[in-house]
Amino acid sequence: MPETELQLEQLLTESRNPATANLDQLATLELVQTMHAADREVLDAVGRELPNVARAVDTIVDRMDKGGRLFYLGAGTSGRLGVLDASECPPTYNTPPELVQGIIAGGDVALRRSVERAEDDAEQGAKDLAAQGFSAKDVLVGIAASGRTPYVLGGIKHARSLGAATIGLSCAPGSQLEKYADIAITPAVGPEVVTGSTRMKAGTATKLVLNMISTASLVRLGYVYGNLMVNVQPTNVKLTDRATRIIVALTDASYDEASALLKKAGSVKTAIVMHKLRISREEAEARLKAAKGRLRAALE
Repeated sequence: MPETELQLEQLLTESRNPATANLDQLATLELVQTMHAADREVLDAVGRELPNVARAVDTIVDRMDKGGRLFYLGAGTSGRLGVLDASECPPTYNTPPELVQGIIAGGDVALRRSVERAEDDAEQGAKDLAAQGFSAKDVLVGIAASGRTPYVLGGIKHARSLGAATIGLSCAPGSQLEKYADIAITPAVGPEVVTGSTRMKAGTATKLVLNMISTASLVRLGYVYGNLMVNVQPTNVKLTDRATRIIVALTDASYDEASALLKKAGSVKTAIVMHKLRISREEAEARLKAAKGRLRAALE
C-alpha cells in the first residue's frame, strides 16, 4: 500500500534541517561552510555502523568463496552509486565483470537520465535480479536512502525467497528495508541540507559504505597484498609501470629485472611467487590456484 504524505514526512530523510532553514539567504562562503559542517556528521553516522558493515563483508566473503556473487540494487542516486562501485571493481582489482554487479531501476539509461517512476515497481526489482541469474548462493545489497523504495524491497523479498543473503543499506532507522534484510546498515545522517535531497548526506554515507564493502571484501579474498594492488593487470603504460613497481616493492628485484619477470610471468602475483620461491611459471600458477588466488597463502 502506498505511503500517505504524512508517513513520508515522518521519514528522517524527508525531515527539515533547522540548521539550514535560511540556506538561500547565506553568503556563498557561509553556504558552503554550512554544507561542509553537515558533511562532517556523515562520518560519525557511518562509524556507528561499522560492526554491521563488518558482518556484511564477512557474509559476502563467505558467499564469494563458495562461488557466489555480489549484487547492488537501487533506484536514482542509490542505484547510480551501486553501479559505480560495481563498475570500478574490474579495472581496480581485475575481478570478473560478473562478480560484482550493479542494477539500477529503469536500466542503464537511468544512469544519465532520471527515470523516477521506475522506483515504484516492486515486481521489476525481482525481475531485474532474475534476468541476471541471481541465485541462492549470491548476496544482494539493497540500497535505498529512505528504506522504503518498492523496487528495492521487491528485490530483497525475491532474494530472501531464494535463500540468498540480503543486506539493506539505508539512512532511515526502523525502515522496511532494515526489517526485511538479514543485515541492516543504517547510517542515520539526519535531515539533508536541502530537504529530501538524499544525493547529499545520504549519498555520501552510501558511497563511504559501498567503498568499504567492496574493498574490504576483495582484500579478504586476496586481491590485495599488504596495501598493494597485486591483481592489477598491465594493460597500459601506467598499469604496467605500477605492476612493475609492485614487484620491486615485494622482492629484491631491480626495476629492469621486475619488468622482465612480469613479461615472463604474465601477472604480478605469478611473478612474485616465481621470484620468491624460485619456481617456474607453471608451478607458481598452480600454487596460486590452490590458494584461490591469495598471494600470501601461495607463498606460505
